[in-house]
Amino acid sequence: MRKKHDFTEGNIFKQLILFSWPIMLANLLQTSYQFIDSLWIGNLLGANALGAVAVSSTILFTVLSFVIGLNNAALPILSQQKGMGNEDGLKRYLNAFVVILTTMALCLGAMGYIFADKFLLLLGTPESMMSEATGYLRITFLGILFLFGYNFISTVFRALGDSKTPMYFVAVAVLLNVVLDPLFIAGFNWGVEGAAIATVASQGSAFLYGLIFVLRRRLVPFSVPRLPAWKEVKLIFNLGIPSGLQMAVISAGSAAIMSVVTFFGGSVVAGFGAAQRLDSLLLLPAQALGITVTSMAGQNIGANNWSRVKKIAKYGVLYNLSIMVTIGILVVLFAEHGVRLFIREEEAVQFGTKYLKIVALCFPFLGINFILNGIVRAAGAMYQVLVLNIISFWVLRYPLTFSFSRLFGDTGIAIGMGTSLFISSIVAFLYFRYGKWREINLFEK
Repeated sequence: MRKKHDFTEGNIFKQLILFSWPIMLANLLQTSYQFIDSLWIGNLLGANALGAVAVSSTILFTVLSFVIGLNNAALPILSQQKGMGNEDGLKRYLNAFVVILTTMALCLGAMGYIFADKFLLLLGTPESMMSEATGYLRITFLGILFLFGYNFISTVFRALGDSKTPMYFVAVAVLLNVVLDPLFIAGFNWGVEGAAIATVASQGSAFLYGLIFVLRRRLVPFSVPRLPAWKEVKLIFNLGIPSGLQMAVISAGSAAIMSVVTFFGGSVVAGFGAAQRLDSLLLLPAQALGITVTSMAGQNIGANNWSRVKKIAKYGVLYNLSIMVTIGILVVLFAEHGVRLFIREEEAVQFGTKYLKIVALCFPFLGINFILNGIVRAAGAMYQVLVLNIISFWVLRYPLTFSFSRLFGDTGIAIGMGTSLFISSIVAFLYFRYGKWREINLFEK
């Protein structure tokens, strides 16, 4: 790709800023995609339909977390190949990812379509939602190839140093979904299934647009798919399996924390839910920076430029602190106004506001986790990052949230959460500083 996508030279701080903002915007668009989808379904079809989609989405994420993990493994592998200047290796691993992800997407799509109702029964889906949830889930599983197709193309571009192009793919999907959702749901009177068709059509269009864009401009060295070598398959699964397990750890950890919240009743649950929605937006910059430093560090690890990797970590942490401290101050000042966008009940608003003001003070520490784990991930230390996530959620976050909530009531939820973020950032730094992740060698010389 073009020289400007080479992170092995040039101004690191400038590259961090220019590379991260399109990822932030793409993530914001992705979040708005889910928000708009829920908005149309809830308003046009009612709470029962919205519940059916929520249950279906939970199953979809659980089943697909492994394949998402494989897709995430592309970032360190492809960015290191780019840094090594190994065009042949880049082409071979691209081929291996295409073959593996396509095969798994087709298999999971067929399995999901056939066993959709069985999955829903296992989750205890209410009878009133079964029909709509089954229809939504089956259609979504049929379009799974499009979902992974456009996400994988986006990952490839980011690994090679281009974060702007993937933003356009996400924008296409979001804009189409905005138009197609009401048309298919109400215009054609297809109900919940119309929402699923709109999602599949939007993602399919984004995938085809991305594929044509790549092939016509020859921006990425894709080739006609062929059976990959065993060492390529082995490496992809060696990084993909722990990456998929990370998502399961995070998902299960979030569910465990919710069990602590539900102990305090409906108002606290509502306030926590509103705060979490705001959290998902406020943490987008830190998440984008995590992806940014993985791409940048990966290229430099491939080029064996370790002094530059150290500088990327340093500037990444400083950039994160400047953004997250600013966001934290704004949250402390305007938390109540943000919470009231979602809920009106006074007791719920008060809890959500109190929770946000306490946790916002620890946002910079969570950002440090994203940066340092992103650098470690770039070296291919996926099992190590998995262990760090287990420590973060199951050794620190859940036990501390539970313990402090028993000591200080509902205020303890925020205190426990904030304390865990602070301690886990120290753990992440200690591994970054003293761990053996620099000794990992993904490719045979």
